[in-house]
Amino acid sequence: MEAKLQAKIYDQKGGVAGEINLPARVFGAAWRSDLVHQVVQSMRSNKRAGTADTKNRGEVRGGGRKPWKQKGTGQARHGSSRSPIWVGGGVTHGPLAEKNYKRKISKSMRAQALFSVLSKKLKDGEILFVETLAMPGVKTKDAVKVVQSLAKTSGWKTVDASKKPRVLTALFGRSEKTEKSFRNIPSLEIVFLKNLNPFDVLNYKYLLIENPVESVKFLESRG
Repeated sequence: MEAKLQAKIYDQKGGVAGEINLPARVFGAAWRSDLVHQVVQSMRSNKRAGTADTKNRGEVRGGGRKPWKQKGTGQARHGSSRSPIWVGGGVTHGPLAEKNYKRKISKSMRAQALFSVLSKKLKDGEILFVETLAMPGVKTKDAVKVVQSLAKTSGWKTVDASKKPRVLTALFGRSEKTEKSFRNIPSLEIVFLKNLNPFDVLNYKYLLIENPVESVKFLESRG
């Protein structure tokens, strides 16, 4: 039988609401820097638009006439003012829009890289499981109180005062009140658990996971 890890589940006030058993293959995986690097670099490459394009000397307008005669001027010989060494000339070995930057990432590779990152985050004390982040109304003020309570409990002291996104908040499902309440907090960035990936997790210091029971089941199913 697969070994289990345990973690505390907190409520919005920072109190312990229970415990959860975590599957070792999701939160106890070995750190695989080679796999994580390969997947993250592939994801970054897939985000590239690939629209950068330059013209070579044959595509630049003008330059059909020889600038001056071949001999007798005392100047170096030139055949076209659109040579790459001239201002306004073509570009040598410049980027072309026809280049394809897409890289294929298998589901298995993506899942294993995510598990490796999640395991390291958990080991370093950078994951917090919250029972729910549901809000009764759309109020950023109430959301800030929740963040402050969780920051004190977890030891993430600088989170509530940070002006830069430091916490990736993974919501299990859509909730307009929750999204609107938390989205104006500068230290948080909201994503949905189904879209969680190693690239995003690594971009933030901490990870906040809502509805851990269902969230962990979903993560385990991805492997």
